[in-house]
Amino acid sequence: MQFLIYLLVYPLLWVISKLPFKILYLISDGLYVLVYHIIGYRKKVVTENLNLVFPDKTEKEIASIRKKFYRHLCDMFLEMAKTMSITNKTLEKRFKIVNPEEFERLEGLNKSIILMFGHYASWEWTIVLQNYINFKALAVYKKLANKHFDKLVRDIRSKFDLTLISTKETINTINNNEINNIKSITGFLSDQSPRLSKDVYWGEFMGIEIPCFTGAERLAKKLDLTTAFLKVTKVKRGFYEAKIITLAEDSREYPDYELTNMFLREVEKQITEAPEYYFWTHKRWKHREKKQ
Repeated sequence: MQFLIYLLVYPLLWVISKLPFKILYLISDGLYVLVYHIIGYRKKVVTENLNLVFPDKTEKEIASIRKKFYRHLCDMFLEMAKTMSITNKTLEKRFKIVNPEEFERLEGLNKSIILMFGHYASWEWTIVLQNYINFKALAVYKKLANKHFDKLVRDIRSKFDLTLISTKETINTINNNEINNIKSITGFLSDQSPRLSKDVYWGEFMGIEIPCFTGAERLAKKLDLTTAFLKVTKVKRGFYEAKIITLAEDSREYPDYELTNMFLREVEKQITEAPEYYFWTHKRWKHREKKQ
């Protein structure tokens, strides 16, 4: 069944990937009408999330953010498909690092780097990062249940020399690289909601206390790595910029959870500046009332 689904979906994704961007965004406009106005995909979740984190905004303001978000969501979905056939040259034009000298400076410290970022603007096109660095580029991801789509995702995201590692492979991979003196920059999408456990860290995100992932911070401290944040901004439709913000050159100097909190503050700034580009369909705050 998994292979059958893959056979049905793959040709459509491939065709989409070959379309010019102008046609791609015309399709996105139509997809927006279907997803937002007809199907109403997760509209209740999005509305609840927006009302939760923006209690002072009016119903009209919430509706405006919501519509802009769904337009961006449809763009992003098609941009993900476009990544299947996009060239390095085209991607460099559409996703630019505005301060590559900061990568160069951090690499000069001769320490591997943990690069944290959130589900904001475009995280798929961060695969272009290898063009700006000398270290080995790694990205942590969660394996897909469908092994055929999982392989497709790995192939797409590794087309520009980025190496995907599953969450279970992360510690051993980076540790082995350090033993063999292979310096790396590892990307973590760290704003997800973890499973609840007795020792989970509860931090504040958009004014609400929630359980937080701390794996990136713990790894940085354990292996003495530099910690940085990648701030991605949507410039206009189909174009993004990213800025490297150093959080800690010596991660071990910081108290437990401070780096995680610093990361959350950076994501909050992005959301405050342009909330429509955050990934509101996910239930980031679903555990907020379960702290014991």
